[in-house]
Amino acid sequence: MQPPTTTVPVDAPKAPRRFVFVLLDNFTLLCFAAAVDSLRIANRMAGQELYTWTLATEAENRRVRCSAGALFETDISLDELSRDDTVVICGGTDVQAATTKKLLNWMRREARRGLKIAGLCTAAYAMARAGLLDGKKATTHWENHDSFTEEFDEVELTKSVFVSDGNRMTTAGGTSSIDLFLKIIADDHGEKLANAVADQLIYSSIRTDQDTQRLSVPTRIGVRHPKLSQVIQMMEANIEEPISPSLLAKEVGMSTRQLERLFRRYLNRSPKRYYMELRLQKARNLLMQTDMTVINVALACGFASPSHFSKCYRAHYNTTPYRERGAQATRLSI
Repeated sequence: MQPPTTTVPVDAPKAPRRFVFVLLDNFTLLCFAAAVDSLRIANRMAGQELYTWTLATEAENRRVRCSAGALFETDISLDELSRDDTVVICGGTDVQAATTKKLLNWMRREARRGLKIAGLCTAAYAMARAGLLDGKKATTHWENHDSFTEEFDEVELTKSVFVSDGNRMTTAGGTSSIDLFLKIIADDHGEKLANAVADQLIYSSIRTDQDTQRLSVPTRIGVRHPKLSQVIQMMEANIEEPISPSLLAKEVGMSTRQLERLFRRYLNRSPKRYYMELRLQKARNLLMQTDMTVINVALACGFASPSHFSKCYRAHYNTTPYRERGAQATRLSI
């Protein structure tokens, strides 16, 4: 690649800052690539080596496959780190299976040495399992939010794009790696360099740790109706103890019949049906991502009776919660 026509002047560091990307099995390629390319472009725009990076894995053959199927050869083992390194754990699908006892022990040891540790995408799970996020704010991919909350109540989980709390950093996945690394670059060498990197990435809207990772309710459902959005937000916030349609309607100044018509018109289903689908979606996430018993999953999703939960689950997903759990266990063992 040709050097840029205009470089951004920065003070030369005493030594480049090194990032060690620890790739877990089935890590998400986008999150990893976005982070590395942000560092590469920072070097290019500064006209000097501000950052270096290396790849590591716990696998003895130093090979690891991403969730897209590509195989990566890593550079170093987990025992070849220095005190000045910043560790970046790259998570993805089946992060529970990828979080081995060896990895947990290594993370705890490096944390005791005082290393800065970041987790991309679902890697917050591994960090939390190691106790690295106890008493700290963190984030993870929205799809794993429910299971994370159930398992790690000592972590203050947010829905932010990324979180930096002391020497721990976490991201929500996807392009949020760009936002975190632009923040790192800005802190290290100034906003001008970070903005130049964003321009090179064609990244026109830099997000902060105050931005949430999911689209707004109106954008997600494709409907811009304030009262409908308000009701759906209340539903999403009250899964364990569902609110009756009459109370939901009262909260937004409508009659129950008006609320019914609103849902039928815009979502082609009743409020009760929509609410049930939200609860079953959370139940499926918990069954797939945690070791919670089926009974506890039912309770966490507002079902007082396991038999009623099983009946509703089968009607929606064409399988029972017990079979879903068994199928997931089989997939993880393959």
